[in-house]
Parts: sequence; structure tokens; C-alpha cells
Amino acid sequence: MFSKEFFELLTEILKSWQVIAITVVLVIYMYIVSYVARKHRRPIAIKKVKIAKKEKAAPAAAGPEETESSLDSNDELGLEEQ
Repeated sequence: MFSKEFFELLTEILKSWQVIAITVVLVIYMYIVSYVARKHRRPIAIKKVKIAKKEKAAPAAAGPEETESSLDSNDELGLEEQ
């Protein structure tokens, strides 16, 4: 199917130092990129915990402001604001 000359030319091209050097550089580059991506990826479980902490911290940060739930509890107790 392939001529012998074409096959020899193809093997010589694949064995050339330029092709081998570019292949090695690309492999190293891909390894570095995947390593950095793994280091910067955060687990999903940690994100959920942080979101839950933020939701709990938000009402505490509001502090003196009254929310609807606190007003409802005052109404149930029969207290009036002055």
C-alpha cells in the first residue's frame, strides 16, 4: 500500500530531533498545566461548608436589625414596640 521510500521518509521525520523535542516540550507543558489545575481545584464539599457558614454568619452580622422572625416572636408574646 505504501511505497518503501514513503515509509522510510516518514520514519526519518518521526525520528528527527525537532519532532522529538517538540513532543517532549508538549508533554512537559501538559503535565505542568494539569498539575496547576489540580492544585487550584477546590473540593465541592468545602464549598458547601463555606456557603453554610456564610448563611449562618449573615444573620449574626446583621445584629441589632430586627428580622421578620423576631417581630413575629414579639407579637406572639404580646409585646409592643415603644
